[in-house]
Amino acid sequence: MMDGTLSGISVVVPVYNEERSLSILVEKLIAVLRELPNRFEILLVNDGSQDGSLALLRSLSRANREVKVVDFRRNYGQTAALMAGIDHATNDIVVMIDADLQNDPADIPRLLAKLEEGYDVVSGWRRERKDSELKRNWVSRIANRFISRVSGVKLHDYGCTLKVYRRSVVSGIRLYGEMHRFIPIYAEWQGARITELPVTHHARQFGASNYGMERIFKVVLDLLVVMFLRRYFAKPIYLFGGFGLISIIAAFATIALSILLRLFAHISLIQTPLPLLAALLFLVGVISILLGLVAEMLVRTYYESQGARAYLVRELINFQADPGSTVQEDI
Repeated sequence: MMDGTLSGISVVVPVYNEERSLSILVEKLIAVLRELPNRFEILLVNDGSQDGSLALLRSLSRANREVKVVDFRRNYGQTAALMAGIDHATNDIVVMIDADLQNDPADIPRLLAKLEEGYDVVSGWRRERKDSELKRNWVSRIANRFISRVSGVKLHDYGCTLKVYRRSVVSGIRLYGEMHRFIPIYAEWQGARITELPVTHHARQFGASNYGMERIFKVVLDLLVVMFLRRYFAKPIYLFGGFGLISIIAAFATIALSILLRLFAHISLIQTPLPLLAALLFLVGVISILLGLVAEMLVRTYYESQGARAYLVRELINFQADPGSTVQEDI
């Protein structure tokens, strides 16, 4: 809803081997949320935990009617867990928070208050992180600056799970790999108003982080996918066709150079690799253009088979509504 008022709140918590922190987290969440005037639910998504997390989740759900559990058949990763939480959320506001107690539930009311100012996304910023300075903090700062520069969405902390969204800007998003950190970018595509707020960050109390340095490479590759989808999803021929035309032009330039060398430097065509390079460039160019045409057909198939449109409407003003339809679309 865009009228500045909040209704129900769905808190989404991905859980993977967090047996020792769950009871504390749920207790803190319930204490904070019951102080708010909004109805709420807590969606705990068990991402194939191998400890006693599932048994504890069952117990917590029996003791508290607001606690709901989504249990995966196996470990699918944090992105899939957050997506499942969004898919099963029933309220208008979605709050995401980690299960390891490093995010503080006491920050949720501040984020919600900021959302009421007219924003669609309020992202937590762990300005004072309690992690390893070299292994986590330094790498994270570099990654966040890189993502902000490439995406154009200026946030200090993409990796902070503690974020608040209006469900209308995330309900249609499909995420894969490590793309959960890019949800604000997807929301910005839909015209979402985004801001961030410093939040408390605690040192990890139990266990160890499930992330390794290989995550950096996954994030970079996922960012490439995100930027491709942002710029070329609707018109992939611009990318593939553009590259193909450049390659074909380079092929003609290469063969022209080889002819000039033959005429003025008396270098035979069989004495230089330029003709072979020209043929290769021409072939690559033709294949790229054909790929672009195939991609164009796939995009059209997607839109037409899904009944999807290449645009999103925030609001219709002064339109006569058909019976059973709504005048305002909050997308």
